[in-house]
Amino acid sequence: MERRAFRVSGFGVLIGLLALGAVLAWAGWTAGETWLIAAAIVWGIVATVTATGFTVINPNEAKVVQFFGRYIGTVNQAGFQWVLPFTSKARVTLRVRNFETAKLKVNDADGNPVEIAAVVVYKVADTAKATFSVDDYEQYVAIQSEAAVRHLATSHPYDAHEEGRTSLRDGTEVAAELTTELSDRTQLAGVEVLEARITHLAYAPEIAQAMLVRQQAAQVVAARTHIVAGAVGMVQLALTKLREDEVVELDEERKAQMVSNLLVVLCGDKATQPVVNAGSLYG
Repeated sequence: MERRAFRVSGFGVLIGLLALGAVLAWAGWTAGETWLIAAAIVWGIVATVTATGFTVINPNEAKVVQFFGRYIGTVNQAGFQWVLPFTSKARVTLRVRNFETAKLKVNDADGNPVEIAAVVVYKVADTAKATFSVDDYEQYVAIQSEAAVRHLATSHPYDAHEEGRTSLRDGTEVAAELTTELSDRTQLAGVEVLEARITHLAYAPEIAQAMLVRQQAAQVVAARTHIVAGAVGMVQLALTKLREDEVVELDEERKAQMVSNLLVVLCGDKATQPVVNAGSLYG
């Protein structure tokens, strides 16, 4: 939708306007006082009309040019420029901007209330859409960002308790999904989303303590599982080594007793105290 508007260097037009004034003044002076006054009036009208086309454009800025309500193009070359007279020129910044959403309280995919916030980095890519497609593109980006964050939070759980399931804590995947969704939402407003990332993620205060206990329990179970698996492997290795080296012959009952003792030693939370058995196992 955006297109380039006609423009020339403002300094060139200004020099031409001064040169025209000099020529008219010389012609009027040589022709007489009446012609001099007429030349001055003509130059004043031309200068007034021409002056309405002057505009100054800063770096990373654009001017959307309208002629009596009709969009005729955009000028984004920095400097002193001249466009068609009697046009209105609306300033639109092309700088990279960022917006941080408020902390939103949303239920995640598992129904747990969470607090979430994100930062969005964006810039205007189409000045015509940003000016005419929406009332205020900054407010539009803010509202769409909050809507996208809410949708993201309800689509994924805070923690993934299943293999292959994406959670809100998976930063790279979630950021890519949020960026893609925001790009689709803001394309109508001529805005390009460069990056969107979650800046705050936590369980809501009313369930934070319970979820902390749950996480701690899950970690304890995982650690215990790893310890037991390692202990069983060590016991199996010990029995195999004793049998291969023919150190001692163990029947099934003695094997069971040895396995029990080794598992107690390897899986216990506290250091074990050795007990010397001077008698027989069967005594």
